[in-house]
Amino acid sequence: MPLCFISIGSNINREHNIRSALDALQATFGSLQNSSIYESSAVGFEGDAFYNLVSVFSCEQEIAYICQHLKTIENNHGRVRSGEKFSSRTLDIDLLLYGQHIIQTKKLTIPHQDILNYAFVLEPLVELAADDLHPVTQVSYAQLWSDFDKSELQQHTVDDVLF
Repeated sequence: MPLCFISIGSNINREHNIRSALDALQATFGSLQNSSIYESSAVGFEGDAFYNLVSVFSCEQEIAYICQHLKTIENNHGRVRSGEKFSSRTLDIDLLLYGQHIIQTKKLTIPHQDILNYAFVLEPLVELAADDLHPVTQVSYAQLWSDFDKSELQQHTVDDVLF
């Protein structure tokens, strides 16, 4: 049974939306393990700060079912999909990893590219899977985080927000 790692973020009614999303995920997939919650500045646009975290769960479902369910949870939380890549969001849930699978289609890339590009994804992932190897680079997430350019890092953990 593969482990599924997902990133969860919100900058609109963020505590409520993240808590509700975690409840919905647990209702469908069972027990979740969650990273700390990180507050980070909006990237690519001017907007309120985001709360971000990574969750992991074991899953027997096919990847198409998981992706559709994540999209349904976003939609149920009022997610608006505008033409803009970077914008405020009630909820953003992305499948980062599906076991050690490597998938490249027009609609899906696993492992998700955000792992290598954004601290708000990589740092919480390290909390849950520091010694695991990225399926493509074959480098541990701890090493990827150690090598990550933190010169413009604008995020911090947020104590006692949800857990």
